Amino acid sequence: MLTAPEQRLIDAALDTVSRLPADGTYLNTVASAVMDIHGDIYTGANVAHFTGGPCAELVALGVAAGAAAGPISHIVAVGDENRGVMPPCGRCRQVLLDQQPDCRVVVPGSDSPISVPARELLPYPSQHPDANPPRLLRFSPGHWANVVGGVKTATTRFNDPAVPGPATFLFEFDDRFRSLPGVVESVEHVRFADITDAQAALEGCTADELRTALRTHYYPEILDDDVVDFVRFRVTGKELIHDPES
Repeated sequence: MLTAPEQRLIDAALDTVSRLPADGTYLNTVASAVMDIHGDIYTGANVAHFTGGPCAELVALGVAAGAAAGPISHIVAVGDENRGVMPPCGRCRQVLLDQQPDCRVVVPGSDSPISVPARELLPYPSQHPDANPPRLLRFSPGHWANVVGGVKTATTRFNDPAVPGPATFLFEFDDRFRSLPGVVESVEHVRFADITDAQAALEGCTADELRTALRTHYYPEILDDDVVDFVRFRVTGKELIHDPES
């Protein structure tokens, strides 16, 4: 099920595609919308030409970059003539993986659109050796106060890889996004059944309590032999607020 911000993103892309010239002047057929870590939306359209041309997703990413947007949290593309949400092409998937690996991509689902992490679009990707993209670490909005206050300094993730280094901590409230600059200090890979009380204590509970909470609220299908990432992090500054006039 899509979140309210994801639906707002689709609506922005649909509005853009509805305004594409109908006379064939630019051969625009697809529009894209991207949302950054502040919840701001930027849109673009493809530029078709017999010599080649950028896809709508790449144009929208360029528009966001030109507006000094933050790292991208979500992206979607929609087609003209009521084609609705469209999956990105192979080139766009590789670009997203290299430049915005933690963004979520809205794609067609079996019944309605869904959002998936960009990394799931290319299960066997080409690894760009020089890529150094901005990284996101997503949190439930309910953790905002504890993360800001330094009470919560660890998180346990499954199939949600984090890497040591600078990251933006993203909290997706329904009405707006809030984000903090931070650092992922370490990532420890541990078997789910082997989570220790010492690790769980950093999340304010026992190992049994942590495993129960993870299964109940986040990963109901997780197995004892599955490997999770135990991530230690710290906040390095104040809330990131985008000022379009700056």
